Amino acid sequence: MTSPAHPRRRVLGGLLATGAFTLAGGTASASASATARTGDTSRPTVVLVHGVFADASGWNDTIVRLQKAGFPVIAPANPLRDLAGDSAYVSSVVDTVPGPVILVGHSYGGEVITNAGRGHTNVKALVYVGAFAPDEGESALQLASKFPGSMLPDALLTRPFPLPDGTPGGIDGYIDPAKFHDVFAQDLPHSVTRLMAATQRPGSVGGLGAGSGVPAWRSLPSWYVIPTADRVIPPAAQRFMAERAGSTTVEVKGASHVVMMSHPEAVVRQILAAHRATR
Repeated sequence: MTSPAHPRRRVLGGLLATGAFTLAGGTASASASATARTGDTSRPTVVLVHGVFADASGWNDTIVRLQKAGFPVIAPANPLRDLAGDSAYVSSVVDTVPGPVILVGHSYGGEVITNAGRGHTNVKALVYVGAFAPDEGESALQLASKFPGSMLPDALLTRPFPLPDGTPGGIDGYIDPAKFHDVFAQDLPHSVTRLMAATQRPGSVGGLGAGSGVPAWRSLPSWYVIPTADRVIPPAAQRFMAERAGSTTVEVKGASHVVMMSHPEAVVRQILAAHRATR
């Protein structure tokens, strides 16, 4: 005698049988798309793109404040493999949003939104947070060394990784855990930065050295948050990029590279300013 199917299994089986969920090319294509099409578009969706040595959880305090203010938020996992692929991935996320979008990038994530923002009529603004805002042909590594003051080169560790075809050749960059606090997030408690160092996501050195494409900031308004005690991207470099892009800029005195974690309110104010100016 067979036992009756579990209720959840019966529901799932019924959905599959009736076509409520379909799989096309390995992606779910029914209810999620319907939700996106009928979603509330009265406020822009804020897409938060993290950089290297971090992950999307670095935006948590920013997300809480934005959601409380009524903004839909997406904080995708940046692949951190190569600039073209990372930008294409974030661009594909934007493709799924039916209404206006504000793109926000931290660190290398700024380089990604500079490229992912092109070609989308619904992207209304770019917000750079302790970030790279490259011009065409520039790379993150090039911009980081344009002005003195970065402590990152002396703190990097590298590990090889196989390329997609299985051959060797990839090199990932990490921050030495012993130096992580002082280089990356000196205004956060050691108890927090120890966890961040252990869970950091590396970035492909090849991706960090790749030249950027035509920048979206040439055709889109931009805002910038400059942490004045940034030890990864020198504040002078950020001021240079912000001025070149014509960004509306705010400086957060004494803030580290992870200003969105130590001063999330300052980041949210810039996002809200971008919304007010472009709605």
